[in-house]
Amino acid sequence: MQEIVDQLAATIRAAAASNVPLRIRSGGTKDFYGQQDKGRDVAPEGILDPTAFAGIVDYEPTELVVTARTGTPLAQLETELNGRGQMLAFEPPHFGAGATLGGCIAAGLSGPRRASAGAVRDFVLGVRMLDGRGDDLSFGGRVMKNVAGYDIPRLMAGSLGTLGLLLEVSLKVLPLPAEERTLRLSMNEAVAIETMNRWAGKPLPVSATCFCEGELTVRLSGATSAVRAARAVLGGEEIVENSSFWKSIREQVHPFFRSGKQLWRLSIKSTTAPLSLPGKQLIEWGGAVRWLSVDAEMDNDAVETLVRKTAKEAGGHATLFRSRTPAAAVFHPLPPAMMNIHRQLKEKFDPMRIFNRGRLYPEL
Repeated sequence: MQEIVDQLAATIRAAAASNVPLRIRSGGTKDFYGQQDKGRDVAPEGILDPTAFAGIVDYEPTELVVTARTGTPLAQLETELNGRGQMLAFEPPHFGAGATLGGCIAAGLSGPRRASAGAVRDFVLGVRMLDGRGDDLSFGGRVMKNVAGYDIPRLMAGSLGTLGLLLEVSLKVLPLPAEERTLRLSMNEAVAIETMNRWAGKPLPVSATCFCEGELTVRLSGATSAVRAARAVLGGEEIVENSSFWKSIREQVHPFFRSGKQLWRLSIKSTTAPLSLPGKQLIEWGGAVRWLSVDAEMDNDAVETLVRKTAKEAGGHATLFRSRTPAAAVFHPLPPAMMNIHRQLKEKFDPMRIFNRGRLYPEL
């Protein structure tokens, strides 16, 4: 395996010396996500593919920690964990059979359990990576080395490969719940938002919520006695397609996610009242995430202006998650101070700007 690392490092050093951009890509299941910029237009020889660097390095179920190489298929890792009664509690979306651990961390996306268990960055304990000079670095875990006091392993989650090539990742894992049940209740949107926030303030084993088209769906996870007691309190109809429904939300194969030309993701205060926006909406994470599906008849620029303004007024931000046409801006514009921090990190890790150029923001 060290031979693979040496080859990847040599490619990076050659690219840095000649200022040639590299695009980090394994399974390609998240190609749709991020800025459609010049970082996507590198020549085939500019693709930096770590897929061959795969396999679980260390896994001690009693310690609830697993370390794996980033080319490891995400499905393979989850199967190994499930066999030991454990899971990646942030329920990462795969978006295809080729999903790898590296892509999971770089994209920084979390699934339906995010509101109750935490985000992907909360579970990253350590990383090994190659920086823009081809240097082999480790952060967190057994070796601690920080830049300007930042928690480097957590910074890698959602960086979209702009800071370096991940080689290995150590993750905290959690036991699978003893029991899970899913209930469905009919109500309007305003009542659903109030209900989800009220549930969040009570000792209920709620592990996921989803409101769509007049129906609030809630998942209960935990000890059998706690789940059954909560089920009696909440009422509603129990649905049998428990796991398949939440998988359809996580993987965005539910009909809602395929209904429009653009899919926006608004991260806002969970108590925000129903949003007045064109298109259809689906609410997750206790009201903190509002998905917006916009049809083809609407003007892209007008929609973007309205969506970003609405998200800002609700104390959050908006991301153009999927689009059938290239867009000028995918992620919410950053304040100058925050962009300056991003620039400093880029300078530290990738001074020649060879990794995924423009994938996160055009300036990076």
